[in-house]
Amino acid sequence: MCGICGIVADGSGSPPTRSELEAMADVLRHRGPDGEGYYIDGPAGLGHRRLAIIDLESGQQPLGNEDDSVSVVFNGEIYNYRELRRELTQRGHRFATNSDTEVIVHLYEDHGDRCVDFLRGMFAFALWDSKRRRLLMARDRLGQKPLFYALMGNRLVFASEIKGVLASGAVQPKLDELSLHSYLALRFVPTPRTMFDGVSAVPPGHVLTFQDGVLSVEPYWRPRYGPKWADSEEVLTDRLDELVQDAVGSHLVSDVRLGTFLSGGIDSSLMTSMAAPRVEGRLPTFSIGSTSADFNELPLARTVATRYNTEHHEEIAHPDLITLLPEMVYHLDMPG
Repeated sequence: MCGICGIVADGSGSPPTRSELEAMADVLRHRGPDGEGYYIDGPAGLGHRRLAIIDLESGQQPLGNEDDSVSVVFNGEIYNYRELRRELTQRGHRFATNSDTEVIVHLYEDHGDRCVDFLRGMFAFALWDSKRRRLLMARDRLGQKPLFYALMGNRLVFASEIKGVLASGAVQPKLDELSLHSYLALRFVPTPRTMFDGVSAVPPGHVLTFQDGVLSVEPYWRPRYGPKWADSEEVLTDRLDELVQDAVGSHLVSDVRLGTFLSGGIDSSLMTSMAAPRVEGRLPTFSIGSTSADFNELPLARTVATRYNTEHHEEIAHPDLITLLPEMVYHLDMPG
């Protein structure tokens, strides 16, 4: 995972400074220990903390097009970026890197805000169009990647985590009481609200635009529910297998080694069984067990690891792990 952040001011707002962006990016360092980058263009500033997964050498961000009129910071992974890259190249686009991030820039040049329609993956990104003086932000369809923002006066501040927004100094941490009531009743806070007054979440499947001081948040995708399937159980089972196989295969695009968390349950065992034959060498698997026999699934995980000849690793959760609770809460930002 990476961390993104930024500040965009309207005509009357003070432009962002490098020190502001650095303060925001610094609290996101745990998301991206492999590098940092910044971009400032008048009223807009973008920051990025990188975890290198694809194009390790030249995939640094922020990343722009040929004339730097479009710049983007991105967190996530675009599973179909190779197919999109081929199509864009055929249409005359020139790529400076091999990263999936650059695909977003050239898709935007061709399709504008509808570029998100072509993306298959988990993502949150912010794109600055310097010619139109306009910010576009988007979040993947199911909200796998987080993205938060606050509109304070004449400035929009955003980041991958709430602590990044707070680090800008634009928002003071204050409890949102309505969100607290929602959490106590529902055990989660419905988007776009958060536990912090003035800080909102970009909802899954939505795009946010900010231009001339006008903020707009609109859906680009909604789930579609068709008629009830009338096929036989055998046909439905085969179709489900095809879909899951395709999903697992698409997730294995990477320039670094991949592994799976293996609990011994049905879902992680299924993922491991499909991933193991697809990777070069033995698939690394990781399991966490307990000293309590009632909650220890390590024997089940070992059975799966042996069956698929994985490179298996185990850790035991000792009682002193409770000392990590403050750090865990810090990284979670709020209950969810």
